[in-house]
Amino acid sequence: MKTLLTLIAVSFSTVLATAPAVGQTLNVMRGIDAPTYDAHKTTWAPTSDIVNMIQDTLVALDWDGRTPIPYLAKSWDITPDGKTYTFKLRDDVSFCSGKKFTAADVVYSFQRLKDPAIRGPYAWRAGDIKSIRAADPYTVVYELNEPYSELLLQLTMFTNVIINKESVETLGPDYGSKGVDGTGPWCFVSWQPRTEVILKRHDAYKWGPAMYKNPGPVKFERMVIRFIPEESTRLAAMMSGQFDITTAILSTFIGQAKTAPMLDVEQAKPNFQLLYFGFKTTRDMVADRRVREAMSIAINRADIASAILLGNASPASTYVDPGALDYEPKTAAIIKEDVEKAKRLLDEAGWKPGSDGIREKDGVKLAPKVYYTAAGNTPKVAEAIQGYLRKVGIDWRLHPWDSTIAPAKMAEQDYELWSVTVPYLSAGDLMNIYFNSKNIPTPNRMNWRNEQTDEWLRLGRAALTGEDRAKYYGLVQEQVTAEHLWIPVLNIDMHQTTTKKLKGARAHMLYQNTFYKGLDLSK
Repeated sequence: MKTLLTLIAVSFSTVLATAPAVGQTLNVMRGIDAPTYDAHKTTWAPTSDIVNMIQDTLVALDWDGRTPIPYLAKSWDITPDGKTYTFKLRDDVSFCSGKKFTAADVVYSFQRLKDPAIRGPYAWRAGDIKSIRAADPYTVVYELNEPYSELLLQLTMFTNVIINKESVETLGPDYGSKGVDGTGPWCFVSWQPRTEVILKRHDAYKWGPAMYKNPGPVKFERMVIRFIPEESTRLAAMMSGQFDITTAILSTFIGQAKTAPMLDVEQAKPNFQLLYFGFKTTRDMVADRRVREAMSIAINRADIASAILLGNASPASTYVDPGALDYEPKTAAIIKEDVEKAKRLLDEAGWKPGSDGIREKDGVKLAPKVYYTAAGNTPKVAEAIQGYLRKVGIDWRLHPWDSTIAPAKMAEQDYELWSVTVPYLSAGDLMNIYFNSKNIPTPNRMNWRNEQTDEWLRLGRAALTGEDRAKYYGLVQEQVTAEHLWIPVLNIDMHQTTTKKLKGARAHMLYQNTFYKGLDLSK
């Protein structure tokens, strides 16, 4: 293996030999690209970390993964009914273009996010806004139709970054691809899809959140983010010093990275990431709850975690990680792996084994189409599950897609199952992302439309106490788990790998970011 990695590293060095040498460049490696860098238009995690480099939010998320702290908003007040937030803004912030940041930018950003024409899949994260207005150039009054118990937590998310109206209007349909003007520590330079993103230092930046020792500017002149799809090449590239930092070393190679003398590996803690397969319940093949349950209980999660992720994940038999805020422990008794029960459920649902062992019903094979991104851990996990399910008479038809087109393919709705690895902040966050009927067709790709679910979610969002919030989000967890709307498979560990020459790196858990802002980094 050492010889193979050496050869790959030499080859990779040759590939990059023609790249110009630039002093004080931070070289970052990622495995997959994003479909857009317009934060309002996607749920895709590969968008989030780069967006968070070039744009800022009103509040930041502290290292504990639970505490919102001041950022563009230096303070806030909340009325007793939980409906009105008054944010006091910093007055020393500017965009990369030099434009002064004011309350008008906050108002425009949230009005655009909520504009039906944008069709923002994560617009709900900003709450049910009744009105948002600038009381003066540095005061924003943010009024909700009903309380939102996790608003401040949600305002740390990339979809709620503050944007420049002039940039959006100037670039038109090219906003998010040809340019983005932000207040972040890095400024957008260019994007070559599937190849690289180039950012440069925002020299005026000095308003970093208090979680960092350095408020800004960053200590590098520019950042070059390369997309390297080959797993073994990524490790070799880090070992040969071609890159400074990455989160793209998969479990297959993370053990080697940990023992490499030139690398440091840090696990993000806390970290909530679920690799799951979801059912599109409006498709005939998976409309029956018994069929969905059979698929979920016919697999061996512990073996998948051990054999494929080499112990860098834990088996997930619940939708929400037990360590997450408002986890409901009752759900742990719902999904119990049992191959013989899976067969009985399929028999009861009318799916009988055919001559080739694959089950049939009314002349139709039980062969659901499964969509997922052709990168990361998912392809190997999908293949393992395919093997388990063939033993009970189910023939998964696997359809991997490149990350830049996977969202569009999933939007076509022509499949029975799909998979993503979803990062989330809390039980309420995960339940609101996927199970609210307002989020059909995405990210509620199950097409799950249930009045009781919606009401419990509403009551959880509007709760004024932690006890009530946990109660209602717990009821949602029990309900959707009992319906077997997903196959939860693994809680994925997340690692950040750096060269030992890079100082000041610390892994952050926010929406798979790990590498967040980069203010304390130096060589």
